[in-house]
Amino acid sequence: MYKIMTPGPTQVKENIRLARAKECTNPDLDETFVEFYKETCEQISRLLHTENETLILGGEGILGLEAACASLTEPGDKALVLDNGVFGKGFADFVSMYGGQPQLYTVDDKHPIDPKALEEFLKENHDYKYATLVHCDTPSGMLNDVHALCPLLGKYGILTVVDSVSAMFGEELDVDRAGIDILCGGSQKAVSAPPGLTFVTISGKAKKAMAERKIPIASFYASLKAFEGYYEAKWFPYTMPISDIYGLRAAFDNIEKDTDMLARHARIGNACRQALADAGLKLHLEQGFSNTVTVFDVPKETTAQDILAVMRKEHNIMLAGSFDTLAGQVIRIGHMGSNANRKDMEEAMGALEQALKSLGVGLKCSLGERFCELMD
Repeated sequence: MYKIMTPGPTQVKENIRLARAKECTNPDLDETFVEFYKETCEQISRLLHTENETLILGGEGILGLEAACASLTEPGDKALVLDNGVFGKGFADFVSMYGGQPQLYTVDDKHPIDPKALEEFLKENHDYKYATLVHCDTPSGMLNDVHALCPLLGKYGILTVVDSVSAMFGEELDVDRAGIDILCGGSQKAVSAPPGLTFVTISGKAKKAMAERKIPIASFYASLKAFEGYYEAKWFPYTMPISDIYGLRAAFDNIEKDTDMLARHARIGNACRQALADAGLKLHLEQGFSNTVTVFDVPKETTAQDILAVMRKEHNIMLAGSFDTLAGQVIRIGHMGSNANRKDMEEAMGALEQALKSLGVGLKCSLGERFCELMD
């Protein structure tokens, strides 16, 4: 088995694996599971600092993003797609898929979205039903300040849909302070459960927009309205993946007990970035670094494929390349959730140093030693 140091899926702790092995009841008929589901949803809302309802959906994180767009979009609706990364731009596909009209607000993908520039844009351009925004755009590691950007959009009555699959619980996130209308998360990133679940928080404004639709949502599985009244009826719209949800609850129990979570992500993220830079490697971004994933450009002496292959074959460690416009250009180190611990990061940085040297890449200092120095 490889040591997984990728930006999701991440390592999964033993108590989560054991929770997934519990004996199953029938989630369609056993009301004790309905209570368990609701309690878990309320726990997620609490950890995200909101009283907005949370729903857990049976599908990978992308389902949450599509469900948000499917549930809000009617034919002809205009949506503002904030784009400074692969996933940011990708929201336009979901808007179009359900008959909406996406307008891209595209900025430099080496920097976070500037709130002042967005505010100037919105003064003249604000006729949108909702806007989409990625908190951490995983392919590049870009972090956008949702606590500054979402209130600007809300000021003009624009609903906000935020993808925080790769940032939440590794970066600060307060749903109510940011004024996020639909927030999307996933099980396999900093939550550190296996892939297969997404969860969304839904504001009263978003529910009102869904209730006032003139035509039905053009999906069943991707409809957030399908869960309406589930608790009162003690009935889910489809059979819930009970073992996955048992594991998810254990993961959130871990998070609730982890008082050093955000500070640890910050320490590790800062040390990883600085060690790479001190060794002479080029960080891909110029600003907006996420504490959940570090991305550096592939040195000219080698290729992404060779780095990843040596890390797997010689060191039994899995890092990640990227995709779309960044395919073959960068390497990603995932230090989110269970991956964000000193021991595993020391091992990964030491192995990366050896791998790069074996591929002819000269380093200005020892990656492993420098990381340890910065952590002390």
